[in-house]
Amino acid sequence: MIHRAKDIRVPRIVVMGGGTGLSVMLRGLKERPLDITAIVTVADDGGSSGILRNELQMPPPGDIRNVLTALADVEPLLSDMLNYRFASGSGLAGHSLGNLILAAITDISGDFVTAVRELSRVFAVRGRVLPAAGQAVVLHAEMEDGTIVTGESKIPEVRGKIKRIFLEPEEVEPLPEAVEAIREADAILIGPGSLYTSIIPNLLVPKLAEAVLENTSAIKIFICNVMTQPGETDDYTVSDHLQAVYNHVGKHLFDYVIVNDGEIPPQVQDFYAEKGAKPVQVDWDNVTGQGYKVIADTLVLFRRYLRHDADKLSHHIYQLVENWILRKR
Repeated sequence: MIHRAKDIRVPRIVVMGGGTGLSVMLRGLKERPLDITAIVTVADDGGSSGILRNELQMPPPGDIRNVLTALADVEPLLSDMLNYRFASGSGLAGHSLGNLILAAITDISGDFVTAVRELSRVFAVRGRVLPAAGQAVVLHAEMEDGTIVTGESKIPEVRGKIKRIFLEPEEVEPLPEAVEAIREADAILIGPGSLYTSIIPNLLVPKLAEAVLENTSAIKIFICNVMTQPGETDDYTVSDHLQAVYNHVGKHLFDYVIVNDGEIPPQVQDFYAEKGAKPVQVDWDNVTGQGYKVIADTLVLFRRYLRHDADKLSHHIYQLVENWILRKR
């Protein structure tokens, strides 16, 4: 009699966010045996992305490009090529080559989602990269004083206290593939990244938020930023980040919170203080008192800028997901 081993399925994870923090984390996660789907915000309206968005009436490609580069399985030179930004040239200065390639494929195919899919294939991306919606959205912020600020790039510039953010159109439709990926996920990761302009916007797409809430079998993990962000999260603690998500969604989303509790050298803190940023404090009593489980470790590296340690962060995530799945069996 032949005994066949049960098929071993790698864990399916969905990562939601945008910006540099998400890309750094994905560089670590792609080295683990995981089935990754990255759902990326489409609210960017600054720089090269903003120009292409306005002139070509397409979703902003910048955050998508960063994620594609992070997950690409190609030679470093090709990744550098995608991120190459022209420093001069009439009409070219400020544009990244990857953004222009996405714009070109969108024009050829007539569809941004198809462009993302095709570039993923060409660059052997490990996993799937999906925009949160097939169209660009406009991000608005209502400040504590009642004023409304329009535009993702404009919100941090005001340097006011944000009361809430909202999308235009409010009833934007997500990609069906994104909703399906969330519903089938074993784990849903949110963060790191700009809280109000990269993370929460994904959760304001109604059907995406509903899918996250409805998937009660997945482990849900929030990866907190290491530093506060001027104009968005000034003086925020870890629990302040979590409260902001709760205020916009109306429910507790997360089982675990991953935080950095390693010491940041004084000279690094001084460097960031000049920009108005400081380390996010872990207010343990507030976080655990709200029912969140905390994974804390020294999770930072400092080269030119402070970044998450992608290898250590992905290790903690993989262990959490593996243990969660084992407990369910």
